[in-house]
Amino acid sequence: MANRPLSPHLGIWKWGPHMLVSILHRISGDGLALVGLPVLVWWIAAMASGPAAYDSFLSHAMSPYGMVVLIGLTWAFFNHLCSGLRHFVLDMGAGYELDTNKRWSIISMIGALVLTAAFWAAIFAF
Repeated sequence: MANRPLSPHLGIWKWGPHMLVSILHRISGDGLALVGLPVLVWWIAAMASGPAAYDSFLSHAMSPYGMVVLIGLTWAFFNHLCSGLRHFVLDMGAGYELDTNKRWSIISMIGALVLTAAFWAAIFAF
């Protein structure tokens, strides 16, 4: 058998916030594509179809399960945005130091939660 190096795997790598934010970036992107796009199309189609269709959409959107979906999509949007900005900075070659990377990973996750809370607080205030 050849003396080849072992590939890194989860038993070798130490988990950190940078790994979590990367996984959440992928999950939020998939959620926006697989859930957000159909909800957006349904909303636009309901607006174009008249008051009865729009009232049906609103009854689903304002129900408890509809609010969970909408708040989840809002979090996915802001999480993907914050993580995307973090990746943009990394693509420029900055932020690769371990402490800096860890700090900005945590900031991007907390920022998504704060932006989601602020967005819905503003909506419920009106």
